[in-house]
Amino acid sequence: MSANLGASRDALRKAYTEAWRKHQERMPLSPQEAGIADIIGLHPEYHALIADPDAALAFEPGSTSGEQNPFLHMGLHLAIRDQVSIDRPAGIRALHRELQARFGGVHEAEHVLMEALAEVLWQAQRDGRAPDEQRYLTLARERRGR
Repeated sequence: MSANLGASRDALRKAYTEAWRKHQERMPLSPQEAGIADIIGLHPEYHALIADPDAALAFEPGSTSGEQNPFLHMGLHLAIRDQVSIDRPAGIRALHRELQARFGGVHEAEHVLMEALAEVLWQAQRDGRAPDEQRYLTLARERRGR
């Protein structure tokens, strides 16, 4: 499954709404769409937004106090799943298994990794450099112990 669903925000959001629509209608899904639908299925709090293509396209993160960006959240899930599938950075697959055992499941393990990934991506963007894979793994391992 590739996380590169489109070059634009709108293309990405359309991919999410279309995958969810097809899933709801029990239509055949590509492997990428099946992965997206699985992640959406884990997040019932996003179902109403994803089910309304116009609302999904118009959604602006931060428009409501404390509201997170569901597309960023689900995109991080996709990124983690891609990383685990190819074990890049090296060791992420084993760490993911450890986190599953520690926190009770795949979804919970992904959330721990997502926190570390989001921090490393933010730092890289802030500093104008590539993300530091070793820092990412270090942060994820530190979170493993909580």
